[in-house]
Amino acid sequence: MYENSFPNKRYRHTLAFLQKHIKSSENILDLGVENPFSEIMKHSGYSVENTKGQDLDVEFDQIRNSDAEVVTAFEIFEHMIAPFNVLREIKANKLMASIPLKLWFASAYKSKTDPWDRHYHEFEDWQFDWLLEKSGWIIKDTAKWTNPTKKIGLRPLLRLFTPRYYIVYAERK
Repeated sequence: MYENSFPNKRYRHTLAFLQKHIKSSENILDLGVENPFSEIMKHSGYSVENTKGQDLDVEFDQIRNSDAEVVTAFEIFEHMIAPFNVLREIKANKLMASIPLKLWFASAYKSKTDPWDRHYHEFEDWQFDWLLEKSGWIIKDTAKWTNPTKKIGLRPLLRLFTPRYYIVYAERK
């Protein structure tokens, strides 16, 4: 998936934010299949269980049956049709989630080859905050960062200073 484009900056910021709020002694349920970042969390001392690739819009059993203290969802909710439902099903009291922000100068992402690699939602930060609040979460901390590219053009120029990623730490109401 990340051939020639491993997201080092995003992973660095995400790990720092995780370490700021979550102790390595807390068990994590990471929404999404095992991926390079779940391996980074494990190498950083976290106990991580990933979901198994089920459709999280309609299949909640693993989430309902998890005794994890923390749920992480890094770059997951934009792929879901109804993220509100899964957010309501989480039993853990802590949530850390990140999303790519909607960019006014770029259309929603859609892979031509992978039906799971598509963005149904392109959130603005206030929309994601509202989703979390409506589904029973209190936002405790947030951060944003840019995602510059090494290309030439108007969009790459805008990516130098327009935040692309948004991360939230929230606790259950």
